[in-house]
Amino acid sequence: MALRDPAVPRSRVSETLQRATGSLSTAAMGRMESDFAWFRDLSAQDRSWVGSIVQAGIRSFVDWYREDAVQAPGAQNALAASVFGAAPRALAGVINLQHTVDLVRLSIEVVEANIDDLLEPDDAATVHAAVLRYAREVAFAAAEVYARAAEVRGAWDARLEALVVDAVLRAETDESLLSRASALGWSAGGQVAVVLGGAPVRRTETDLFDDVRRRARSAGMDALCAVQGDRLVVLLGGVTDPRLAAETVSPLFGDGPVVAGPVAADLAGAHASARAAASSHRAASGWPDAPRPVLSDELLPERALAGDGHARRHLVEAVYLPLTGARGTMIDTLTAYFGSGSSIEATARALFVHPNTVRYRLRQAGETTGYSPTHPRDAFTLQIALVLGRQSGRTGTPAD
Repeated sequence: MALRDPAVPRSRVSETLQRATGSLSTAAMGRMESDFAWFRDLSAQDRSWVGSIVQAGIRSFVDWYREDAVQAPGAQNALAASVFGAAPRALAGVINLQHTVDLVRLSIEVVEANIDDLLEPDDAATVHAAVLRYAREVAFAAAEVYARAAEVRGAWDARLEALVVDAVLRAETDESLLSRASALGWSAGGQVAVVLGGAPVRRTETDLFDDVRRRARSAGMDALCAVQGDRLVVLLGGVTDPRLAAETVSPLFGDGPVVAGPVAADLAGAHASARAAASSHRAASGWPDAPRPVLSDELLPERALAGDGHARRHLVEAVYLPLTGARGTMIDTLTAYFGSGSSIEATARALFVHPNTVRYRLRQAGETTGYSPTHPRDAFTLQIALVLGRQSGRTGTPAD
């Protein structure tokens, strides 16, 4: 069947469609009620709002047709966007993109299904063709609106995420921090650890952060990320083992050391983990053979030498003082052992004891501190702790 010339005046057809707007809207609402469970779950207010959008969309089509869409398609794109483009913003958080697509598609289907009953055959053929064009324009309009909304939301989320990470690094944690993290989807109620390393080159932050969050989710953790200068900072929630947690995301960091701070009880206390991780990253160059990732406690000697007061106090209080307070002469034994080049026999001669006594005391020192004097890396830590302890002038309480 040949279509009429689109330049033919459309006022008569438009008036017929205009009079049918109410019945078409009612039919569309009925279809949504029967076809879409998400629509039935909406509140009465939201359903009324959706009904207004549907009715406005049908009126928009009538106006679009009356103004000769074939002659001025560009203007009609703006008209379709103004009607349907407002819907997702007005119903933000209520209907998603798929719901909007359902709404638009069903509205168009209802109009098209009733055209033959409302119009003469020749007029109906012209309107059917117009409906197809209008549906295409509306689909593009809705996609554009959601794309812009997603871009704005993504930019806002990125700024908010950077603020949360920065607050943790600055130890400015309060109730507002927890609220902001929750708004970003942070749901971890468990322990938190901070992982820090170099930011990779030639990667956008969006793609990088998505990969970090994807890896974290696969391991049952939450993640918040920020790039600060040339550093990538990752907050991991739901951590049970900081090394395993760091290993999950360490491949996504750039070249250089990747360090993990100690586990904090929650996000509010994560500043301690962040402080240790930042200090460790600055001092990590002192241990070129350090594993990747490396724990902040494994870098205590380098941190202490770099001026980290927290690391110095930890070595004194957790290593030196237990040695001075333990039964026996472990301080003297360690001093002689390190002074003799880690020779058990030479240490025994210097102390006038049997070599087995030296071995026993060394083993006891390891059990007391967690650092074995016979292991080179642990021996280095113990020597630094001895120096710092003597400088502090503090002594422990002798054990019974």
